[in-house]
Amino acid sequence: MLYVRSLAFNFVFYVNLIVQMILWTPYYFLSSRHRAWFVPKFWSRTSMWLYDKIAGTTNDITGQENLPEGSFILAPKHQSFWDAIAFFPYLQDPLYILKRELTWIPFFGWYILKMRMIPVDRGSRSKALKAVVAATKEEMARNPRQLIIYPEGTRRAPGDEPAYKYGIVEIYTQLGVPVVPVAHVAGLYWPRRKFLRYPGTVKARFLPPIPPGLGKDEFMARLIGETEAACDQLLVEASRAPNPPALPPTAIKRLRELGTKA
Repeated sequence: MLYVRSLAFNFVFYVNLIVQMILWTPYYFLSSRHRAWFVPKFWSRTSMWLYDKIAGTTNDITGQENLPEGSFILAPKHQSFWDAIAFFPYLQDPLYILKRELTWIPFFGWYILKMRMIPVDRGSRSKALKAVVAATKEEMARNPRQLIIYPEGTRRAPGDEPAYKYGIVEIYTQLGVPVVPVAHVAGLYWPRRKFLRYPGTVKARFLPPIPPGLGKDEFMARLIGETEAACDQLLVEASRAPNPPALPPTAIKRLRELGTKA
C-alpha cells in the first residue's frame, strides 16, 4: 500500500499543479500581485490536503507567533520538496531566490515573474550574492517582504551533519532584518530523490527570531545551534511515534549520538 499510495499522490500532486496553473491563469494575471498570492497559497493548501488524504501524512506546523511583522528572513532546514511549498501560506508576501532558467518555463516561469521573485544567473557566487542583496533591498523598500533562504543551500538527509553556507550571514548583515529559523524533519516522510511518501505527522516549528545587528560569528552560531537543537528534538519525537517512518542511516546515526534508541 505504501507504494500504491505514494504513486497515487505523486501523480495527483502534479496534476493538481498543472490544472490549477491553467485554470487560475485569468484571475492570477488580471489581479494585483497581492491579490494573486491567493492562487499559489491555495495550491499549497490543496497539495497538503491531498498529501493527508492520499499518502496519510498530516502537517503540524507551530510557532506562528514567532513570525515578526514586516520584513524578515525565513531560514528553514532543506530536506525535501515539502519545505519548498509548506511555509509560504504563513507569510504575507514571500520572496524566493531562484535560478533564472526557471523563469523560462511556460506558465511556471510567468507565475514566478508576476510575484517579482529574484532570479540569479549561474556564475560567480560573489557577483550573485551582491545581486541578490541589491534586489532584496529594492523589494523590501517597496513593500514588507519575507525572504526565504535555505542556509544549507541543497537538500540534506534528516540527521545529516549540518553544512550551513556563509551566504546567509552576508545577507543577514546587509539587510538588517530578523531571521526566523525553521526546524523540521520532513525528509523522513517526503524523502529527497525518492518517490515514497511515508504516512505520519510532519512536525515543523518556526523558532524565535534572531534579532538584527549581531556579529557574524554570533549570528551563525545561534542559527546553527538553535535550528539543529530543535531538529534533533523533532527527530527524536518522530522516532518514538507509534508508526515511525523508515529512518535513513543519517537519522539512525544521529539518534545514537543523542543517546536515543532508533
